[in-house]
Amino acid sequence: MITATTPKGERRRQALVAAAAELLLEGGFDAVRHRSVATRADLPLASTTYYFESLEDLIARAVEFSGNAELDAMRRRVGEVSHRRRGAEATVELVLDLLVGADGQDEGTRGQLIARYERSVASARHPELREVQLRLRAQLDELLADVLRRSDRMVRPEQLRRVVAVVDGAVVAALSESNPEPRRMARGALLEVIDIVAPATPQQADRFRALD
Repeated sequence: MITATTPKGERRRQALVAAAAELLLEGGFDAVRHRSVATRADLPLASTTYYFESLEDLIARAVEFSGNAELDAMRRRVGEVSHRRRGAEATVELVLDLLVGADGQDEGTRGQLIARYERSVASARHPELREVQLRLRAQLDELLADVLRRSDRMVRPEQLRRVVAVVDGAVVAALSESNPEPRRMARGALLEVIDIVAPATPQQADRFRALD
């Protein structure tokens, strides 16, 4: 990759990354090609090879760009969450806000969800994507842990991935249906296990028992 040492060079590089991210969202990895990215960014074709070592390098930066944008939206959502006791249903709804998105998803939101899972699968084959995904996943785990703490739930690092795995499995299954409802399916699956993988803190557990 040629380092963008000037403001103009950095603007061009970021425009290419943003263009590639848009193409990923619209058409998946097959849509990201040197020519299509340059055209979308309204830059010369040679600019993609000037600023990036390879198409794979450009795709990795686009994946990171998209992932960071999603994480920023998640951080804003977490910032709105007050710290109070929450039962299973309320906790699950907050987790799904982060991992799935709002109810009644439009095509754009569903496309973003599909693109996220495409990135995860692709990272299994491409080492440069795997490193990006690991960094993004670590930040997602931190946000998920924060939401659980704000709900007076115990956060056990080894269980965070179980929470994500349950949601991921339900969402992928739902997306393959003719009338996909990923949040509904994920809600049912996570409600069955949330009190096991993220139980109420000891103090809150005592309060729940006192109310029985």
